[in-house]
Amino acid sequence: MLFYSYFSTSRKEKVGFLSNNTLVLQVSGHFTLETAAQTISMSSGEMLLIGKNQLGQITKTPLPGEYYETIVISLREDLLRKIALEEHLAVQEKYVGPPNILIPSNEFLKAYFQSVIPYVRNPEESITNDIGLLKVKEAVKLLLHAMPRLSSVLFDFSEPHKIDLEKFMVSHFHYNIPVKEFAELTGRSLAGFKRDFQKTFGMAPRQWLQERRLTEAKNLIDNKNKKPSAIYLDLGFESLSHFSNSFKKKFGKAPTEKSISG
Repeated sequence: MLFYSYFSTSRKEKVGFLSNNTLVLQVSGHFTLETAAQTISMSSGEMLLIGKNQLGQITKTPLPGEYYETIVISLREDLLRKIALEEHLAVQEKYVGPPNILIPSNEFLKAYFQSVIPYVRNPEESITNDIGLLKVKEAVKLLLHAMPRLSSVLFDFSEPHKIDLEKFMVSHFHYNIPVKEFAELTGRSLAGFKRDFQKTFGMAPRQWLQERRLTEAKNLIDNKNKKPSAIYLDLGFESLSHFSNSFKKKFGKAPTEKSISG
C-alpha cells in the first residue's frame, strides 16, 4: 500500500525498521517521532519526511474534540529509482543532515495535501494502482520543488547490500542513461557493476543493452505491429537512423521490412 490513514485515541507505537523514505501528512492531532538522534513533532497541516533505515517511537495525540488523523506515503525505493531514471537524477554528494525533516509549506504542497485526503478517507472507492503511483510521483516532485536539497535524501541508493542486478536491468534496460548511472542505481561502483554484470549476463553492459533493446524491438514489430518510429525512443535509442542501422546489422533487414527473420 502507498497510502495509509490512522484514526486513534492517544497512544505510543514502536516503529519497525523503516526501509523506505516516508512522507507523513498531519491532518489533525499531534504527531511526535522519537529516534536515537532526534525528536520531532508536528501538528495539523504540517508535513514530515522520515528518512529510511531508522528505528523509533511515534506518539499520536488527538486534540480535544477531534480525531487523530494522519496520512503516510511510503516513497518506495523501486519507485524512486524509476523517477531517478526518468528525470536523469543522480546524487552528487551524500546527505549529512538530520534524517527527519519538516517540510515548509507552500501553495503547491497545500493543494497536494488536499488532493490526497479524499483517497484515504474513502477507501471503499479504491483508486487504481496507476493513480496511486502518479500521486506519489507528484509528491516527490513537489518536495524537490520546495527543498531541492532533498534529492540527496530521496535518491541516495547506497546500501549495505547490493540489489538484484539481473532483476533491475531486465526491468530498466530501455532507459537511455550512461552505464555509470546504472551502476549508481544498483548500489555499485562502476568497476563493481561491470564485474557483476559480466558474471550475471556473460557480456559487457553496453553489448547486453544493445542486444536486449534490439530483441525487444523485433518482438514489438513482429508481434505487436509497432512502427519503428513509435518505439525507438522508448527503447533507449537516440535517433531513428541509429536504431534502423543497428537493427539491420543484427537481423539483416531494416525494421520497416516485413517477415524479419532472427
